[in-house]
Formats: sequence, structure tokens, C-alpha cells
Amino acid sequence: MKFLLDTSIFIRILDGFHELNKQAQEVFTEGEEVYLSSASAWEIVVKYGIGKLNLPRTPAQFIPEVLTKFAIRALPISLAHTLAVEALPTHHKDPFDRILIAQAQTEGMVLMTEDSEVTKYPLETLWCRK
Repeated sequence: MKFLLDTSIFIRILDGFHELNKQAQEVFTEGEEVYLSSASAWEIVVKYGIGKLNLPRTPAQFIPEVLTKFAIRALPISLAHTLAVEALPTHHKDPFDRILIAQAQTEGMVLMTEDSEVTKYPLETLWCRK
């Protein structure tokens, strides 16, 4: 099974897995394929740049370090992903979350999230909040 991280879940694992529920922790400890979307990296860079996100280092340093530390793979945004956004109902207005939803649907991935709006879409999710 393949898992796609919501940006907030990626941020939460920085201090370890203690902020995630047991099922979410097991995704990492059992060697599942876990991905971070390029959209999440972009969101982190944007929020860091406008002062809405504090990080221990710049995103260009920090993101690759975390990917390596937790064996997370990068998921590029494809044309198919962007075009799939058009078919999504407008339950969620956030463009970053909408592309993550489209990517998870297109790739048949489970989206790891703590955003209840995401669960309104027809895709498999893994609730990660304790």
C-alpha cells in the first residue's frame, strides 16, 4: 500500500511520531511506501517565506533531510494530477489540499491526514490525529 502525507502530517513527524495515532505510526515502522507531494514542499516553502511556518532550517535544507531520515519518497505533480483537480467537488477550497486529493485518487494512494474536509472526497484516508 502507498501512503501520501498531508502537509500537516509531514510537519508533525519532525519531532517524532508521538503526535500521530498508533495506526499512523505503524505506517512508518512497518516499512510502508510513504510519499511527500511536491505540492506539500511548495506549501512549506510558501508558508516559511511569509513567516507562517517556523522551521529549524530553510526548507531547501530541511525537507531533503526529513525525507531521508524517514525514508519518504518524493511525488512529483504530473499533468494528470493537475487535470484531475477539475473533477473534484468544491468541498475544500485550499489548492494545496485539492492537488493532494487529486494525486491520491489518481495514484491509488491512502492520504494520511487530520483534515476532516478531506474525508468528504471519495478516496481512502488514514486519520492520523490522536
